[in-house]
Amino acid sequence: MNFVEAMNQIESEKRILTVLDHEQEKLIISDEKIIWKNKETTFISEYQRELCKLTGTGLYNVGDYQVFCDTQANEKRLVICGGGHVGISVLKLAKFLGFYVVLIEDRPKFADTARKEGADEVLCDSFEHGLEGISSNYDTYFVIVTRGHRFDAGCVSKILNKHYAYIGMMGSKKRVATIKNQLLEEGYAPEKVNTVYTPIGIDIHSESPEEVAVSILAQVISVKNAVSRSYGYPRELLDAMTSSDEKKVLTTIISRKGSAPRGAGTKMLVLESGQCAGTIGGGCLESMVTSKAREMMFNEDEKFLVCTFDTTANLEDESMVCGGILEVLLERI
Repeated sequence: MNFVEAMNQIESEKRILTVLDHEQEKLIISDEKIIWKNKETTFISEYQRELCKLTGTGLYNVGDYQVFCDTQANEKRLVICGGGHVGISVLKLAKFLGFYVVLIEDRPKFADTARKEGADEVLCDSFEHGLEGISSNYDTYFVIVTRGHRFDAGCVSKILNKHYAYIGMMGSKKRVATIKNQLLEEGYAPEKVNTVYTPIGIDIHSESPEEVAVSILAQVISVKNAVSRSYGYPRELLDAMTSSDEKKVLTTIISRKGSAPRGAGTKMLVLESGQCAGTIGGGCLESMVTSKAREMMFNEDEKFLVCTFDTTANLEDESMVCGGILEVLLERI
């Protein structure tokens, strides 16, 4: 089983370790156990306990060697209750932002519209029954934009019994107060009820469904990014790693200094065709990394490199205002 196959098969949260200056060992850790490794070495055997306890994206010293730990969290899922104008606008913007989107709608015509607009899953069912069948975790975001108070209350009641990162509910202040009182009467703790963002979204004086969607997703992004972020291996990148036989180099930021826009763990796959999957921030730094990756493709002696890219000396050039120092791992795939 190769690396991509292992990543696709292991559904739990995992960490990917790469030993930078030994034999380029790569391991997948889950639940403090080694689930996959590209080779067996004395280093892995000797330091297995220490390796399995590494957490958080970054560089670590293990024994005499540096190890880069890359965290792979669960896929970010957005569950939308309601397929009206606002729900469809939220769906389209959420897909643009990279969420896996599930939409629940009890009206067949509106459910069909959600399918056409690109929802990953559409459940044409009652809201409460549809929510019962949805598994969730702390990377699941719930947006309630139904057409009526009686639906909202049922949705919130079901979701509060699940794991979630965010619950937002659309409605007037009067409607929101009524639903909150109803939930308290049902026995939900006040601190639990107060985790619901109501009225939903940040205040940007939005009017159109599209503007409301912007305010909702801005709030979701704020909640998502308030916790430590992990870039991991996005689905699109894993697919691109096996999509063709052309030469490829995977580039990963392992450390950053200065004002470079992206952090450790950010990845970009450079293909022989000149195309790239993902981005490490654009601009001059990305151009430098891409050039080095393409150079590496055609040098059979270079399969694994750690390179430093520095634009701080050129910050007087206006085109380099986002300069900085990146340490980047380059691996031939």
